[in-house]
Amino acid sequence: MPTQKQRVQEASADAPSGMRLYDDHGHRLYLTGSEREAFRKAAEAQPHGEVRTYCWTLLYTGCRPSEVLALTADRVDFKAGVLTFESKKKRCQGVYRAVPVPSTLLDTLDLAHGIRKRRTRERLWTWSLKTAYTRVIEIMRQAGIDGPHATPKGLRHGFGVACIEKGIPLNLVQRWLGHAQLSTTAIYAHAVGEEERGIAARLWASWPSNVTTPPTL
Repeated sequence: MPTQKQRVQEASADAPSGMRLYDDHGHRLYLTGSEREAFRKAAEAQPHGEVRTYCWTLLYTGCRPSEVLALTADRVDFKAGVLTFESKKKRCQGVYRAVPVPSTLLDTLDLAHGIRKRRTRERLWTWSLKTAYTRVIEIMRQAGIDGPHATPKGLRHGFGVACIEKGIPLNLVQRWLGHAQLSTTAIYAHAVGEEERGIAARLWASWPSNVTTPPTL
């Protein structure tokens, strides 16, 4: 099994410019499943519906903050169960993608923003990117999540990792995240997920519990 340092080197070598799951010190840049759940609960506890819906939309779609902020009421499709986002990457204006979301998110969006009554091209959130970033950091803090991964990008990476852990086909993950190249999406396979930990746990189970140093393999 590769060490943390080896995973960092592998991910850095294969990743497109700016795309990585570990920083220069080997610290994780994505949220784990338990952290994603803690973030969800902290957002749910917010008294302001706009904060809850913004954070949940980031959590359930893995979209970029700018893409979520640009979401309008007419691009919330209750019948199809999807949100349609416009790509905010450079040179990609006018490119849209539909991302499936749970009914819980759709109902919460409607309750907070009155979408079924509006159905207009009005943005659901009128915040600046700076304000949106601050709201996410506040929820991270309330959820007890701290470190270089406690950011909106950490949520996006956490979504990608979660998809790979659950066996979602790479081409679907690529489409949902709006990656231009499949090789970018494949970087998420470098993360240590539940399945890999389970495999490692079977190895540890063979070690005597009273041995402080693992036997040589």
